[in-house]
Amino acid sequence: MVSADPCGEGSPFSVSRTRVTTINQRTRINQQIRISPVRVIDPEGEQAGILPIEQALSMAEELGLDLVEVAPMARPPVCRIMDYGKFKYEEQRKAREARKKQHQIQIKEVKMRPGIEDHDFDFKTRHARRFLEEGNKVKVTMMFRGRQMAHPEIGREVLERVLKEVSDVAKVEMSPTMEARAMTMVLSPIK
Repeated sequence: MVSADPCGEGSPFSVSRTRVTTINQRTRINQQIRISPVRVIDPEGEQAGILPIEQALSMAEELGLDLVEVAPMARPPVCRIMDYGKFKYEEQRKAREARKKQHQIQIKEVKMRPGIEDHDFDFKTRHARRFLEEGNKVKVTMMFRGRQMAHPEIGREVLERVLKEVSDVAKVEMSPTMEARAMTMVLSPIK
């Protein structure tokens, strides 16, 4: 077994590997900011000027707030005096709200056979309609067995009948195509 440390554990020559975090992943605050001087923006959003880091930290401390690096790549880096805990909370709340508002579109599948009876057809078409009204896409699959493969046009007619039934809430995203022993058609909701 080969160890990652060529000199062995506990050796005075052992090399420790630390993970470097990128600037986008981690925001530096207060004593983590090393570069001096920095451009300081006060809590009201007004520029306080270019100050040495010690003076900027003392300003933030007097106000009972944090010094947060907002533009680390600028020269000199831009730092803002703000309540960092409140800022992080607001960011998390906004992200949570954005996740709530977005709707993930799913593809629901409805399977049928060429010799489907009227009641079964109506039942499955109602399900397809409900999925489309909820904003999901519907994949209608026509499954063929044995001798049914000789007449795919019967399956295509059933798929066209489904389309006609739900045409007020759906449009064809992918027209009927034959894949092995199945013919599929994808419907998407009309916005």
